[in-house]
Amino acid sequence: MGLIHIELFATLDLVGQAPGGPEEDPDDDFPFGGWQAPLMDEVAGEKIMAAYEDTDALLLGRKTYDIFAAYWPNAEGGEDNEIARLFNSVPKYVASRGTPDLSWAGSTQLGPDLPAAVREIRDRHEHIKVVGSLNLVQTLLREKLFDRLDLWVHPIVLGVGKKVFDGGAVPTNVTLLEPPFAGPKGSVLLRYGLAEGTPGTGDMSAPDRGLGRDV
Repeated sequence: MGLIHIELFATLDLVGQAPGGPEEDPDDDFPFGGWQAPLMDEVAGEKIMAAYEDTDALLLGRKTYDIFAAYWPNAEGGEDNEIARLFNSVPKYVASRGTPDLSWAGSTQLGPDLPAAVREIRDRHEHIKVVGSLNLVQTLLREKLFDRLDLWVHPIVLGVGKKVFDGGAVPTNVTLLEPPFAGPKGSVLLRYGLAEGTPGTGDMSAPDRGLGRDV
């Protein structure tokens, strides 16, 4: 069974809407499209690029797919552009209730039973990458159909916009796979893996917690 890797870019208040540009997702008149651009740096960029190394399929929501399909086939640098070469060559799976233009080579629309369709492609590929696609990610999180979550947290607060965990998140345990990474401009990568079980509870004043004692 293959692994599903989600890559998300969020603000400190976990807004994940339209990090890449003003026209990416203007729903609800979102005023901060492209908020990630001023916070990018070369070090973080290299870390993001490295996360694609083993990718052999892309799983995308409709909006992200349309943006990628309009850009990557004719991206600057052509075959010398490593990401363009990868994205143009691997299969692309699109989650959409509509009828997207699938003219980008290697593109396939998933069926109406999204969880079942994702499980099918999981059996065909080793490393499936989900980029952006915030609405799709909500389903993957709810169904626990992911293996790794790369959450980039950026040092700004917007106060408005679609949230990473919004509308239907379920109690889920994750485990930190490696120490957090911080870029020069303050963006932090938290790389989590899906863990078993559901969140537990406890009492922080219990003696073995070291809190609530007389001093």
